[in-house]
Amino acid sequence: MSEPRVESVERALSLLEAFASDRTALSLAELAEETGLYKSTILRLSASLIRFGYLRRGADGRFRLGPALWRLGALYRRGYELDERIRPALRRLVASTNETASFYVIDADERLCLFRENSPAPLRHHLDEGARLSLCAGAAGHVLAAWGLGDSAARMRLRADGGYISVGERNPDLAALAAPVFDGRGTLLGALSLSGPRDRLCRADLEAMMAAVLRECAQLA
Repeated sequence: MSEPRVESVERALSLLEAFASDRTALSLAELAEETGLYKSTILRLSASLIRFGYLRRGADGRFRLGPALWRLGALYRRGYELDERIRPALRRLVASTNETASFYVIDADERLCLFRENSPAPLRHHLDEGARLSLCAGAAGHVLAAWGLGDSAARMRLRADGGYISVGERNPDLAALAAPVFDGRGTLLGALSLSGPRDRLCRADLEAMMAAVLRECAQLA
């Protein structure tokens, strides 16, 4: 059985694949020669790629790769390097608390759920990896804004241990907590978080969970 294909997507990707280390700027005619696509097709596809930052076109009319590819590449490299370190920590947190554990990073003006280990409980906070949330609300949002963006107002809202506990802030039915993860040089890697239904989590539970998160953050440093 053949794999499903979306021709318009493949054509758009073929434009990006036309670039190489010795072909960093291509004219419309060169793109047509490299891809075998009509110039009218290239102009239509490139308009969308430019709008999303995957291509740019200079005053000379030549096409170059856009900054969105650098951002995705940086996220890929970061995720690849962190995967083997962060996922075991998430699994340990879920095993010890029975709540959902997540690792968030800053992505432009939002936070990205890079890794996730959902709680096995029937009633849980479920979120998929790759989901984007605000930096302005929620425990991980405050932690990333404070430590990653240098937001002084967010820094003042943090606890003395550098973490944050949120109860019903982003979602009235949820409670969450988060703490920063730094590397050995003190560079912020992201925020480690636990979350679950607020009706199930009393203050003592949240404090115990914060202690568990801080232990994992220390081990990851």
